[in-house]
Amino acid sequence: MVESISTAELADRQDADEDFALIDTRPEESFESWHITGARNFPFGPDESLSEDGASEVESMLDGNDEILTICAKGISSAHFVDELEARGFENVKVVTGGMEEWSEVYDHVPIGTDGDVEIVQIQRRAKGCLGYLVGSEGKAAAIDVSRHTDEFREAADDRGYEITHVFDTHVHADHISGGRTLADELGVPYHLSERARKRGVEYEYDALDRNEVVQVGNADIKTVPTPGHTSEITSYLVNDEAVITGDTLFVDSIGRTELEFGDEGAAEGAKMQYDSLHKVLMSDPDSVVVLPGHVTVTEDGRFAHGSPGEPIRSTVGNVRRNLDVLQLDEDEFVSRLSDDVPEKPPNYETVIAINRGKDEPEDEDEATELELGPNRCSAP
Repeated sequence: MVESISTAELADRQDADEDFALIDTRPEESFESWHITGARNFPFGPDESLSEDGASEVESMLDGNDEILTICAKGISSAHFVDELEARGFENVKVVTGGMEEWSEVYDHVPIGTDGDVEIVQIQRRAKGCLGYLVGSEGKAAAIDVSRHTDEFREAADDRGYEITHVFDTHVHADHISGGRTLADELGVPYHLSERARKRGVEYEYDALDRNEVVQVGNADIKTVPTPGHTSEITSYLVNDEAVITGDTLFVDSIGRTELEFGDEGAAEGAKMQYDSLHKVLMSDPDSVVVLPGHVTVTEDGRFAHGSPGEPIRSTVGNVRRNLDVLQLDEDEFVSRLSDDVPEKPPNYETVIAINRGKDEPEDEDEATELELGPNRCSAP
């Protein structure tokens, strides 16, 4: 029987900097577009046999490690690979159960330090770099930018003794399926979007938020701050004038791209809106206000481009104002940068947007997983 290790155990062992060789058996193209940090690629199908030359190649990948972990898309070909390795005399070989599909569901719950009695927890989706939030106070909590794995947000609340009373989305997401409506329905609580979301073609009912409207959750005042550009309806949420949850408007090392809603031809229009949102709205906050983004970029080799999994992904208004190069550009330069060099689109983004607008639904959990595979691609170059 093939020995196995879970994706959560793999994450823990990565964080502990343990020694092992991780071999990914997916096709080269899939591996190159997205893989786990430290993995080596040895394409191998579920019906292949491992030759003597192949075994020698694997031996050269071990770098002196005694333990081999194998991974593929779903854990099928990599489990067969374990059998073939053992037949060739390799010992201490395990398969990562569920493969990259389950790796995409590994989360970290990271406390964000605050000055007052409001608690903020950043809920990091390690493989995609999606960042959601739990804002808690006086036994109540708001869940913001919830992924479809709603149990992560419920668990974060339960662990801290909070009852989730409100659910928010910053915008109609393009890279992952929102779980906001689902969580709100499960709990029977309000689900909030900007009042402008109806113009995006959102077809379900939601509690609309006007500009500067405040939702109180315990002692936390969550203020609606429209910051259009990435999308027309995107809204940031200012928490007690201390932290701003910016969605895909502002990241710690970049800003949101503008053509996913507006199209390549309309990217400049979105960029002008984005410029105003950044300079006239977010950068008007005090330097000390903490910036909490909706994503962190995950590189092709699975690393966080800023910070590390399990550590707070955050900055301040003052830091990004001084250090983010795109904020040093004048408006014309800014618009050109966002509209002339459009990066690769997120996978399946049109379908994901349609689902998040309520116009479509995935057939089942397997399709939802397939639609979301890969890192987020929501930042501008």
